[in-house]
Amino acid sequence: MQNIKAYLNQHKERFINELIQLLKMPSVSADSAYSQDVLDTAEAFATSLKNAGCDVVEICETQGYPIVYGEKIIDKNLPTVLVYGHYDVQPPDPLDLWDSPPFEPVIKKTELHPDGAIYARGASDDKGQVYMHVKALEFMVANNELPCNVKFMIEGEEEVGSESLGAFVKENHEKLANDIILISDTGMIANDVPSITTGLRGLSYVEVEVTGPNRDLHSGLYGGAVANPINILAKMIASLHDENNHITIPGFYDKVDELSRKERSAMEKAPFNLEAYKAALDIDDVFGESSYTTNERNSIRPTLDVNGIWGGYTGEGAKTVIASKAHAKISMRLVPHQDWHEITQLFKTHFENIAPPGVKVKVIPHHGGESYVTPIDSIGYQAASKAYETTFGKAPVPKRNGGSIPIVPLFERELGSKSILMGFGLDSNAIHSPNEHFGVWNFLKGIETIPYFYKYYTELLSLGS
Repeated sequence: MQNIKAYLNQHKERFINELIQLLKMPSVSADSAYSQDVLDTAEAFATSLKNAGCDVVEICETQGYPIVYGEKIIDKNLPTVLVYGHYDVQPPDPLDLWDSPPFEPVIKKTELHPDGAIYARGASDDKGQVYMHVKALEFMVANNELPCNVKFMIEGEEEVGSESLGAFVKENHEKLANDIILISDTGMIANDVPSITTGLRGLSYVEVEVTGPNRDLHSGLYGGAVANPINILAKMIASLHDENNHITIPGFYDKVDELSRKERSAMEKAPFNLEAYKAALDIDDVFGESSYTTNERNSIRPTLDVNGIWGGYTGEGAKTVIASKAHAKISMRLVPHQDWHEITQLFKTHFENIAPPGVKVKVIPHHGGESYVTPIDSIGYQAASKAYETTFGKAPVPKRNGGSIPIVPLFERELGSKSILMGFGLDSNAIHSPNEHFGVWNFLKGIETIPYFYKYYTELLSLGS
């Protein structure tokens, strides 16, 4: 694959412009106002797969948004790589914190990205990263260097729980049959420190509602005489952690997989600059569960965080009111052996039990998923490692990720294959936040590296057999 760099140099401007067109499409799956944009984006990805060389491309209807399926089968006796990604994006709010409109992509040069970074919602999560795979296929097909079969499954509901994809996978075992699943929806440590994600945390996501009086009340007439749902909710949430930032829900840690001192020591070898970390976030100090490092807190330990809280009057000026209701959305990141259904029930029981007299509590489960670990001695991991070493000039560091991709454990249960998480973004890409971006260098480096995974995976599998 010596001509991959030449191909990139020849077509990189086109690749970037094509990605920019996709990023202009506001495919926000969480907001029905963008429904047509989500559907249009599915069509756009289907077209891109056809143009890249897929012989079969389908837009598969589901109960929700469609799944874009594509395949290039060159020999049924060869292994098959299934590429998974998603074309939906997070809501762009708050809009006033964006330096440029979220769906009007711009390229800006920064100290970290001297070649420029594309600023737009979805640039890194996940349009930019999944499009690397589309362009990698284009190169392999155009240059007759595709060494095995490839299938694509690109969904439109990842940011809202992948509900339709679960049913699709269960109903399409034969269509989706593969030897390995390749995903780029994660990141790496730094541009000069490549890494491969070997673990993902699970997720339990709930909404809570605290109701007091049957209507909003005048705070002067009723203040101090009735329970204020906002005050109560704040106290209940605060009680979910103790003074050591340990989660207080009974049974929460019962099945937590405790890593050995040897494993924790290995994690410490990954490059990490605490002062740079704090400076990048403009914080004076880090925060979290005692007796664990920052990298352990955000990868191998479970967490509980409030993702949103509201109630009462929040408009301009003053309105002295005791709200009838208060609400919050809460997510819990889980580690191996924690079942998200069980954790959700533990939370529900505990939250209802700690409610004081005078209020009613409602817990509404939204979605969740299990954690996942990829063994580093597998052929898939070894192929990915060799691919990074070929293009980066150094072996990647295995790294557990604090985020969640709930569908990954389902893939293994239903399709019987492991997933390899080859991400090319950076933690600083501001995914899910204002000013999300993806380095041009990272985008092109992904396109350069991915074909080598196909090459080495096919070779190693052949040697293994």
